[in-house]
Amino acid sequence: MTGEIKQRSSFELTMRRLLSDRAGLVSLSFILALIAVAIGADAIAAITGHSAVAQFHDIGLTPTGLPVPPGTDFLFGSDQLGRDVMVRLAYGARVSLSIGVVASLLAALIGVTVGLVAGYFGGWIDGVLGRLMDLVMSIPVLLCMLSLVAVFGSSLALSVTVIVFFSWTTMGRVIRGQVLSLKEREFVLASRSMGAGHLSIMVTDILPNLGAPIIIYTTMMVPTSIIFEATLSFLGLGIAPPAPSWGGMLAEAANNSIYMFAWWLVLFPGLALLLTTLSFNILGDALRDALDPSSSKHRLRKKPSKLVEAAS
Repeated sequence: MTGEIKQRSSFELTMRRLLSDRAGLVSLSFILALIAVAIGADAIAAITGHSAVAQFHDIGLTPTGLPVPPGTDFLFGSDQLGRDVMVRLAYGARVSLSIGVVASLLAALIGVTVGLVAGYFGGWIDGVLGRLMDLVMSIPVLLCMLSLVAVFGSSLALSVTVIVFFSWTTMGRVIRGQVLSLKEREFVLASRSMGAGHLSIMVTDILPNLGAPIIIYTTMMVPTSIIFEATLSFLGLGIAPPAPSWGGMLAEAANNSIYMFAWWLVLFPGLALLLTTLSFNILGDALRDALDPSSSKHRLRKKPSKLVEAAS
């Protein structure tokens, strides 16, 4: 008697493929741990007794005025002002993750809206929105940021605004291309023939079929936003000091070549940036493979079993 075949939903199949990706699980674990560090930054500061801006000139600097290397008092060492590098890294994680996630979500929202409208209506609307995306992509980022900082001053809100303004075009182009192919499908033509309105077709028929690319590209926009913020902070255009950020910590280490005497000032912020961006990129690849069962990765996994079946 043959066993009963259990039917699995698309969500169950997606989760099964995602959980079988070891690299994706490791990346997800690191991201969750980083989120826990960012949320618990206040607890870390309380446990160590060091705030992110407190300067310990007596125990945080050597008699010659150099930073203290990693040890019992400062696990990740101190910086040139005697501040705890580990505590500043934790608060920097909060800044980088908040900017990366918020900016990516806002950029995705704008990009999806513009791409959906441009791809669905086409014609002159597509032309105008397409030229708008070209215009945004042609604006020099640093010149724009310098002008805004000169007028409004450095702030977290300004960094998010600039990142969103220059990031939504990527999502817009991707969604536009997807909508151009989806709007000619049979289910869209059937809804149109039944008298459904444009908004109803876009929201109920086309948008649900864009879930996979939206999730994937939003995930992959997070590391780009984090690097964007770190670059702005490194150039002095990000959040105003003494608020900690990974890019700002690297910039402070580069001043007066202090990193030549204190390697930890470059190693730990740089490693945090590298591992964070790498983890989000690997997670984005894992989500792409999990949401797309026809990907090459799954085809390669199935190939040996097919050969065995053919041999038998």
